[in-house]
Amino acid sequence: IKTCFLQNMTTMLSLLGGNENTEQEYQKCRTTIERLKQSIKAKTGNMKLNALKTTAASNLKTKQALQKDGLFALRPSAEFKVRRKLPGHFGKIYALHWSVNNEELLSASQDGKLLIWNANSTNKHLAIPLQCAWVMTCAYSPCQRLVASGGLDNLCTIFNLREDTVDVNRSYRELQRHEGYVSCCRFMNKNQIVTGSGDASLILWDIDKATALQQFCHFGDVQSLAINPTNKNLFVSGSIDAMAKVWDIRQGNNSVATFQGGHDSDINCVEWFPDGKAFVSGSDDTSALLFDMTAYSQLNQYRDEGILASVTSVGFSRSGYYLMVGYDEEPFCLAWNTMTAAKEAQLEHPARCSCLQIAPNGHAIATGCWDRILRVWA
Repeated sequence: IKTCFLQNMTTMLSLLGGNENTEQEYQKCRTTIERLKQSIKAKTGNMKLNALKTTAASNLKTKQALQKDGLFALRPSAEFKVRRKLPGHFGKIYALHWSVNNEELLSASQDGKLLIWNANSTNKHLAIPLQCAWVMTCAYSPCQRLVASGGLDNLCTIFNLREDTVDVNRSYRELQRHEGYVSCCRFMNKNQIVTGSGDASLILWDIDKATALQQFCHFGDVQSLAINPTNKNLFVSGSIDAMAKVWDIRQGNNSVATFQGGHDSDINCVEWFPDGKAFVSGSDDTSALLFDMTAYSQLNQYRDEGILASVTSVGFSRSGYYLMVGYDEEPFCLAWNTMTAAKEAQLEHPARCSCLQIAPNGHAIATGCWDRILRVWA
């Protein structure tokens, strides 16, 4: 039985107190939990869940009274255009990841291939066949020597790109311990990677030894994780338990911060703000929420009554001015103003925008679509 299940059972048993009439005690616990939720909601009902938007509106009026110019509006507004199209996959694209050199792009598709592209020339450098075509995630290492993938085979598979003779048919390491699908993976450094799984856990791995170093637990399937850009010991994860948790690998398997109550449904994606002090989460409830670590609260929300699609992916521009959000239905991909929560632009796609990421230098945006084409925007 996996560690997370044991921890959850231990907590439940302590709540039940060993009473034989467990069903009755369980219902009492549920009633207490619901009462506490309602009490918290009542006390926090007047709190500003979009403080940034309110502040921006107030400052904008003041600024406009002094100048004819807007404080938080670009003049003119930016226009996002497709600069490159990368056709080559024969199945739906599920994941992509930029290399730190800002040129190479890794993509994963249900055609059973990992492809490494030159985003400038649109040429394919390498095609890596996967043992399992049902891939869900991919990652490029900071040293540019390794790439990783994971999916429904419950494995995180590592490939070495810098050997004298690259054998794409043979994996470098296979990290096997998860009891559910591997939904996300990200390298922390050249020898450590974090994986998230449908078994409600995340694992920090030593790649060379192919061993698990630490395990972290949610109460539902883990869907996404992101490494802090300024402190590589921190990462945030999102789960179908509607909670986003921040972890510090130096603090063991207890989260240093837990954000819940903002989303009404599964969290599908998370991403850090460029300064590493805040992060955004996207959910099946059609919204993206911005949380601040210092204030330990929600700062803004990005939603529209006319949008009924689930959020699939999120990412910030390098300055933090734009929040890019991908959706599984119309409008497929939007650029929001991070401060005002206003829709700035739409990035046209013909089908589900399953993944997106901004290049490390901030000069381009890559999106993956179910029409089997990668697009590079600027």
